[in-house]
Amino acid sequence: MKIYRSRSDDLENDLNKGAIWAVTYGDLMSYLMIFFLVLFAFGASKAGKSESTGKKYQETLVKIQKVFGGKGSSASLERETKREQEETMVAQLKEAMDKQNLSQYAKLETVDKKIHIVLADAVLFDSGQADLKPGSRKLMKEVVAQLKTLPNPIIIEGHTDNIPVRAGRYRSNWELSMARAYAVLRFFELEGVDPTRLAGIGYGEHRPSGDNSTPAGRAHNRRIEIDLLRTD
Repeated sequence: MKIYRSRSDDLENDLNKGAIWAVTYGDLMSYLMIFFLVLFAFGASKAGKSESTGKKYQETLVKIQKVFGGKGSSASLERETKREQEETMVAQLKEAMDKQNLSQYAKLETVDKKIHIVLADAVLFDSGQADLKPGSRKLMKEVVAQLKTLPNPIIIEGHTDNIPVRAGRYRSNWELSMARAYAVLRFFELEGVDPTRLAGIGYGEHRPSGDNSTPAGRAHNRRIEIDLLRTD
């Protein structure tokens, strides 16, 4: 029995010595995989501007993660998809505004945490009033049609200049700005936007974006701002 055990141990040692190459081979394969994943990530970042290509990269990355024992971040893929939808919506809304030659009345920009739309009051309301002009409804329908494609929260802000309200239905710029924000909010709701997505705020003259000492600055301050909060 002792002789048999001795021979068995010698055989096992010989086999282990012959398999040392497999350790080095395994390390080499791991390094190669890391290298190709880095190349893949670099390519994904370059292709991110293309909606279809970027989505394919994200889907492939999730599959790779699952193959190597990861969970495959579906949340990350979902966030990226929503970002792409937001960018598509912005492009379509810009195109619709350009077709209506509204560059002097409307501004659309994308910032880190929101998609920001600014509409001059002249295109929406008569002086001192908070009822939407009939001619503004085509523009507002375009805005609503695009915002309805996404589930993001929407904040509507009313702003005025600093000229005091002297007569009419509203006693102050506070009331006028809130009434105008509500008019836009109500229009959105009637057009089918989920009310749980909507919020309205009136700032009066207290958040100017232009110089209230000049007619041009005051015109700049009389505005409606619509913010679509972006995906985290």
